[in-house]
Amino acid sequence: MRVPDLLVPSSAPATVDGPVARRRRRVVTAVTLVVGTALLAVALRVPRGSVWFTVLGLLVAATWTVGSFVSGPIPFQPDRDTAWRTLLGPIVSGVAAFGAFLVAYLLARHLPLVGPAVVGVLATADAGPTALVLFVALVNGVGEELFFRGALHAALEPHRPAVAATIVYVAVTAATGNVALVIAAVVMGALFSLERLSTRGVLAPMVTHLTWSTLMVLALPR
Repeated sequence: MRVPDLLVPSSAPATVDGPVARRRRRVVTAVTLVVGTALLAVALRVPRGSVWFTVLGLLVAATWTVGSFVSGPIPFQPDRDTAWRTLLGPIVSGVAAFGAFLVAYLLARHLPLVGPAVVGVLATADAGPTALVLFVALVNGVGEELFFRGALHAALEPHRPAVAATIVYVAVTAATGNVALVIAAVVMGALFSLERLSTRGVLAPMVTHLTWSTLMVLALPR
């Protein structure tokens, strides 16, 4: 089993909610989207170093997480064949994604549009204690996977949920007004969705997300 295998959609049939459960899930995910997007837009616009950045960041994570579980069951690890597909492979995938972003960052940080956006994200991250920034990033990573690759993906079944969920993920990230974050959402959202399709659960994309976020906070050169 190799990393590319983790990105091949499973041939097993997807689990689709019944009509009543699907309507409930769609209502809950719609409300969660509105609240989460509004909080995210505000969080990335508060003054750097403000305690409100941490408070709002935690509220965003709580919104995605609570909305996910209220919407209905979340598939964590339906594919239990190997630890590689749900743990080791996603870690490798996250490291590889960081490597690609590192190269892109070194090349793009001097570009007129992308450079200032990247600097802005790093400045926000560096404005607070590293441990606290990392904690906020990780709980948001968990919340995003539970919601976008869990609840929202299930709510959109059976109509190309991975594509639609990725588009919504990018649109929500666009609310931050930061082009660097939007570019990251396009690339990583597609990767997370492929892992969701491959394993039929949120554990693999969650592990990749947490690995990538940790490296982006701790290892990206300033």
